[in-house]
Amino acid sequence: MSRDIEQFEQQHGLTFDDRELLQTAFIHSSYVNESQDDSLSDNERLEFLGDSILGYVVSEILYERFPEASEGILTGMRAALVRRDTLARFARQLRLGDYLLLGHGEEESGGRKRPATLCATFEAVIGAIYLDQGVEAVRAFVTPLVEGDLERVQGFAARKDAKSRLQEWAQGNLGVPPRYRVVESTGPDHDKLFVTQVTIGDERYGVGVGRSKQESSQAAAAMALHRLGLDAPEYQPDPDLEARYSLAGPVNPG
Repeated sequence: MSRDIEQFEQQHGLTFDDRELLQTAFIHSSYVNESQDDSLSDNERLEFLGDSILGYVVSEILYERFPEASEGILTGMRAALVRRDTLARFARQLRLGDYLLLGHGEEESGGRKRPATLCATFEAVIGAIYLDQGVEAVRAFVTPLVEGDLERVQGFAARKDAKSRLQEWAQGNLGVPPRYRVVESTGPDHDKLFVTQVTIGDERYGVGVGRSKQESSQAAAAMALHRLGLDAPEYQPDPDLEARYSLAGPVNPG
């Protein structure tokens, strides 16, 4: 059972001029599909908008907070802050799942706790806040969450990213650079998943999945490092993905 969105406003110091906009941010497509109300809209358009606004606000926060950081470091920190798992964690902190309106099947299958759904809801809420109250309200809402996560992302950004590590290894050991190619993409334009494959010479070394080409190529590089027995930043082994793309077993670097 979802909570009244007035509770959400009270807890987070928000007062919406258009409360229906905030309500829409919590409406999952499964709820609309099962509803008899033709006037209802799901949160996917707000999610699309919120994704862009969030990237801008987080970039601005990092730019001001770290005046000496390079573009590469800032990019790495932003990627760590706006990735699905991070946004889902923010959503859990805010208890956004409690306010979701879900279809019966989605509710029964645990949709209220699903990371992808929580991430999308967080982005939709950002979109709603922006439309109703502007970018400064978004910044005030997001900044405490970002500030609370900066120690983790600073440590992440301080390490060389997976693509840089793989580039150094490939050039130093094989004398050729890695090549990245998107081999599959699924989902609507506003919520695509990309599958990227990395090869060195004629051999496939890794495959990665992400919500952007950059994220998926970083994941592919991390898999390659893992299979080479090297340090792979934040890599979580995925045997099913390796098997699907015929990458089972360790890489023989020759």
